[in-house]
Formats: sequence, structure tokens, C-alpha cells
Amino acid sequence: MPKESLPGPAADPEPLRSARPALVHDWLTGMRGGEKVLEVLCELLPQADVFTLFHVKGSVKPALEDRVAGCSFLNRLPGLGGYYRYLLPLFPLAVEGLRLDGYDPIVSVSHCVAKGVLPPPASRHVCYCLTPMRYCWDLFPLYFGSERPGGAVFRPFSSLVAHYLRLWDLAASSRVKQFIAVSNFVAARIRTYYGRRAAVIYPPVDLKRFQPSPGGAKDFYLVVAPDAPNKRIDLVLEAFRRLDRPVKIVGGLRGPRRNGRPEGPGTRNVEWLGWVSEERLADLYAHCRALVSAGLEDFGMAPVEAQACGRPVIAYGAGGALESVRGIQARDVPKTDRGEWLRRGYTAVVFDRPTGQALTEAVECFEKVEDRFPAEVLREWAARFDRTVFEDKWRRLLSGRCGECRAGI
Repeated sequence: MPKESLPGPAADPEPLRSARPALVHDWLTGMRGGEKVLEVLCELLPQADVFTLFHVKGSVKPALEDRVAGCSFLNRLPGLGGYYRYLLPLFPLAVEGLRLDGYDPIVSVSHCVAKGVLPPPASRHVCYCLTPMRYCWDLFPLYFGSERPGGAVFRPFSSLVAHYLRLWDLAASSRVKQFIAVSNFVAARIRTYYGRRAAVIYPPVDLKRFQPSPGGAKDFYLVVAPDAPNKRIDLVLEAFRRLDRPVKIVGGLRGPRRNGRPEGPGTRNVEWLGWVSEERLADLYAHCRALVSAGLEDFGMAPVEAQACGRPVIAYGAGGALESVRGIQARDVPKTDRGEWLRRGYTAVVFDRPTGQALTEAVECFEKVEDRFPAEVLREWAARFDRTVFEDKWRRLLSGRCGECRAGI
């Protein structure tokens, strides 16, 4: 895993106290990874106001609810939480309508359009980029391909919208003075799509909230992810139909799965939990056999949270997962003896093809070496992503003392 050394003394917090910062987030509809990042930034910048396209009241923690100072015109639409994804072509207009006069610095937490906010001329705009807008760049086929419901019918229209969004997204990237990426994987995509350099600050995981359990693992696997195309819940369902192992899925449900029961035969072993409290989530992490992550992750906070709870991970071995876990390829598991395994400190079994068959084989390989993941090794790996590390790097960045981050301009 690449090092993230930030040279120089600890940051002086005084410049942060005297500023009038604004935090810009795409939307507030639930406490997922991006909202957890926003929560920590709100604590780091207690005087900051939060701006967002729309806010479903009661969907995030009170610490965020109370900080929302402005929303776009989209927030006036009734029942927006159920259909906002269909309004994607309006998002650029909506974010450009947010008024940030007098705010400096501006920090956007962006996976969609937040980075496209129009900053005042003298303001410093730092974008913490969770990912370039995946819908219009590399994952367009996954979201709008012919295999998606209605994809063949709407493909010509969606292609035109994606072209418009790509043009806008590239132009909007020029409004950012400084890009900070959540992983080296995302930094490379920022370079590819925007032609910009980005330093890396990994997202924060609060190790105090996620602890191993003395009771150890119970007989179930765990998935923590929204039911979105890039998370590849379809691969999990396919693999666990074959395996007939219990699996619990934490996350939002779409379409036929909204009633909590997955469609199709052979899925009685799958339990859909929806979103759960932080306390329940920590308990599920601490007692699962392993966390399963089947999608191409930009970083992967859920794998780090699971490792903090002393539980291993089975992950698709590409993208951000190569940074959030220390993985061994499933095909190499039979060739690696216990001594070498423990010396290398593996925390995950990874598979190299995004297919249900590859995930099935990875689970089977994991079960042969399930006793090779000491909780202390997993937690030690997770500690490098603790929120205290994140906070220190952001303090240095915002106070102008982070030389490596300034190099990311």
C-alpha cells in the first residue's frame, strides 16, 4: 500500500477558527460513506455551513441536520427521495444555483456534481473527490447499458445526456483549485478524466466505534452496500445461491427488493436488513464470518470497518480494494503455507474477475483458511485509516502546512 507521509509540524488550528468555510455535498438522503466523511469535516470545521442539492429531513445524523444552510431548487419538489436519480440532467443547473458569497474556503465532498459549485472569485475551493462522476465516465454501461431495465429503449437518450454531463463535468473541474482523492485509484481517474493531479487522503474510520467482539464469528456472511449497480449485489446473490450460505445484506433496497425479500429462487438464505443503526452495524461486523465486497470500490470504508472489528474481507481485487485491504488472490491461497501467510499479514481473500463464479470460488478458498486472520492483525491494518489520521492531514491542508497536498494542485 502506498505511503501517505505528510511532512512538517502539526497544523496551527487558528487559521481554521478565523475562516468562514462552506461544505458542499451532493445530497443528504442517508448516512453512507460520503456522509460519514462530511460528519468528520463538520466536526473539524465547527463554524462551517453545509450546502447541498437536496436534503431528506431525518435521513442523516442531527450533527448534519442542524448544519444545512442552503439547498437547491430541487429541494422544493415533493417526495424527492424516491425519484431523484431520474433528475440527474438537472443536477448541474441545481449546484450552480447555490450561493456561496462570502465563504472561504469552500470544501466540496463530491461523487457527482458538488465540485461544480460556483465559488466566489477570491475563495479557495478544495474538492475531496470520492470519485469522478461514474454515471457518465467509465461506469456508464453499468448504469445505462442495454442489460439495465429499459436500457435498450432509453439508450439513445441516456447517451446524449451522458455526453452533456461529460462536457459539463470536465468544465466544472476547472473550478476546483485543489483536488484531494480518497485513494490512489481515484487520483488516477482524476488525472485521466480531468487532467489534474490529486494528493490522497484516505477516508476516516472511527476505530473507537468499531471493536472486535470476544464472542467471535457466527454463521453468516455480511454485505454492507447500497443496492446500486456498481456494488454488484447481483454477483452476491448469484454466488450465495450456489453456496447456500447465510448472508445478511445491509443497505438501501431498490425495485422488487424494497419489501426486504430478494427476487428469484434459491435466495432463502439471503436476509435484507435495509439500513441499520451504527450500533447494530458494528455488532454485525464483529460477528460475521467475513465481509463480502463484490463491486469495484473507489476506496471501501466498509472493508476497513470490518477489519477494525477483527473480521476478514472477501473482495473484488481491483480499484480501491487494493488499498483498503491486504489481499491474497484466491488462486494463491492453496499455495501459501500458514507461516508465510502470517508473516505477510493478509486481511482479505480477493478475486480477479467480476463474476458470480469467481466470488463463489473466493468464498470456498476463504473457508479453507478461515482461522488465519488474527483479529489483532486485522485491526492493526485498519488503524492506518483511523479518523485521527484523516483529521490531522486535513488540518495541515487547510492551514497551508501540507506540502504534499499542495503538490496536488
